Amino acid sequence: MASNFFNLYTHDFARVAIAAPVCRIADPAYNAEQTIRLAEQAAGQGAALVAFPELGLSAYTCDDLFHQRALLDGVLDGLSAILDASTDWKMAVVVGAPLRVDHQLYNCAVVIANGQIQGVVPKSYLPNYGEFYEARQFSSADYALATEIDLLGERVQFGSGLLFEVADIPNFKFHVEICEDVWVPIPPSSFAALAGATVLVNLSASNALVGKSNYRNQLVGQQSARCIAAYLYTSAGGGESSTDMAWDGQGVIYENGELLAEPKRFIDEPTLTFADIDLERLSRERMRMNTYAQSAQRHAAEIGKFRTVFFELELARDQPLALKRCVERFPYVPADPRRRDERCNEVYNIQVQALAQRLVTSGLKKVVIGISGGLDSTHALLVCARVMDKLKLPRTNILAYTMPGFATSERTLKQAHALMQLVGCAAQEIDIRPSCLQMLKDLGHPYAEGKQQYDITFENVQAGERTNHLFRLANHNGALVIGTGDLSELALGWCTYGVGDHMSHYNVNASVPKTLISHLVRWVAESGVIGRNDAQVLLDILATEISPELVPGTAAGQPEQRTESTIGPYELQDFNLYYTLRFGFNPSKVAFLAHTAWKDKAQGRWPDGDHVTRNQYDLAAIRKNLGIFLDRFFRTSQFKRSCVPNAPKVGSGGSLSPRGDWRAPSDAQSVVWMEELRAIPVQE
Repeated sequence: MASNFFNLYTHDFARVAIAAPVCRIADPAYNAEQTIRLAEQAAGQGAALVAFPELGLSAYTCDDLFHQRALLDGVLDGLSAILDASTDWKMAVVVGAPLRVDHQLYNCAVVIANGQIQGVVPKSYLPNYGEFYEARQFSSADYALATEIDLLGERVQFGSGLLFEVADIPNFKFHVEICEDVWVPIPPSSFAALAGATVLVNLSASNALVGKSNYRNQLVGQQSARCIAAYLYTSAGGGESSTDMAWDGQGVIYENGELLAEPKRFIDEPTLTFADIDLERLSRERMRMNTYAQSAQRHAAEIGKFRTVFFELELARDQPLALKRCVERFPYVPADPRRRDERCNEVYNIQVQALAQRLVTSGLKKVVIGISGGLDSTHALLVCARVMDKLKLPRTNILAYTMPGFATSERTLKQAHALMQLVGCAAQEIDIRPSCLQMLKDLGHPYAEGKQQYDITFENVQAGERTNHLFRLANHNGALVIGTGDLSELALGWCTYGVGDHMSHYNVNASVPKTLISHLVRWVAESGVIGRNDAQVLLDILATEISPELVPGTAAGQPEQRTESTIGPYELQDFNLYYTLRFGFNPSKVAFLAHTAWKDKAQGRWPDGDHVTRNQYDLAAIRKNLGIFLDRFFRTSQFKRSCVPNAPKVGSGGSLSPRGDWRAPSDAQSVVWMEELRAIPVQE
């Protein structure tokens, strides 16, 4: 593992490329030369596949020149030149060419690898409307009788039902369709994906029209999402005839509906655009979505028509090959400010709607909540405030209590009172120290005798006493206890069994990770959605170090307990949580992604606004904190998650509810994950 850990192919990624050369009409020799030049560049960058535009060897706009033998012979010569050059490429190349087969002319995609033609795919749907009249020159794939053809001295597979499997790259099976094929109600690629293709390739020659670019993006993105596949779309550009059309050379690479790469349009020079697709992610999404297999079964007859061509590329994996892919440091929080605000607005409203519904159905009009002056209870209170507004109830129906204990700092206590005043709830303070001291006396704990023994019992007595008060206050007032624990704490088991961060009548934060909660609080502060412009108290809370404040500090104003010094930084553990929970990746892949995202210092003020996030983690730190996460997540914490209260799921990143995304035994072991973790190199 150490020797090839830094190679993207080790972690089931594959580098792909789309090319848009500047062509010359009816000049196959020139077009082949340009194709070879771009293909060599793609091979030099470690690509496993590169796709060129429709009819790229001849140019698309040849019209009736397609029936000239000189042109068609020239295309074969150009194809032969590409074939000769390909012997040195550890890569598959897909080029567009007009080919004669059984007295018919077909618009074809030719797949080349290892100096051989692996197969030829004819176009299925020929547009004959508007500015297009391909049926004048070409025959549809449906007319083909042959399943094998002789081409440049080789006997090769022929037909629209071909799949190409790269045997030495796991899950890399691709299918090729041509332009109009993806515009029809059921594209050939839909059946190809159900037959196992994870990468869909489209060679196109779609002209430029107002608004057409956006439509292509929607079309390709949706096809990628529906098929749970990567989709490579490359189109003709510079050099095509301007007789009645213009060309923009648009290309896109999508993965399961997400745009990975898109070159600029209307470029006068050849372009080559790369993306690293996550083949394992696609496979796991199909495995998780069991209706995908159901759909395949329903279309078994169509799937049975496909034939698979196998070949190997023998890519070098003993050399570093860094990931050319944006891996966001905060997978739960979009980096783009506009999308981040949209995410916060939607999450906030999901939480509000869910709690409002629970109050309506329960017949209760009041809630009880404990306010610590920290992050989680702050956001839960902000949700409660908006719920009361939504239900047209006074905010004084929020019975908020701050309950200082033996280690509560002056700062958080002050923040708790300021927050409750800002919200306008019914605010009270209950000193839990006398009741805690009584409990410690009843237990015979040394602290009750004046000894400074700050053990787990000492901590849990305080946490438990707070929760006991909240539930009895709810009984007394006919109210619902609102939980405050978040997804990150549940994942790491950083919550006391049966107390407020674990147990409540309803928990609005249970599927919201810590990194997202911080952005939600900031968003509320900046947007004024609770009706007040004074956001300083919220900003002060955001700047407060995360601590349970259960052990008295040794320095004035400083907490003795710093949560992240025990369980690791939340920003890194949320990263680990996302890729472990959502995709089930191996520790080595999670570490590889984390290293890609966190190895360099971030520049600027993204993503925390006023807080400059320039943290940097080397591989040793990533490995250490991932080990903490894996052991706590898989071995020590599930028994707490098996009995959590109801809570709304807010995102596709997953929740840990035993009634929702995550069902696991409470007595599992973390051995297999920890063993795989040890294969990760200690240093870079």
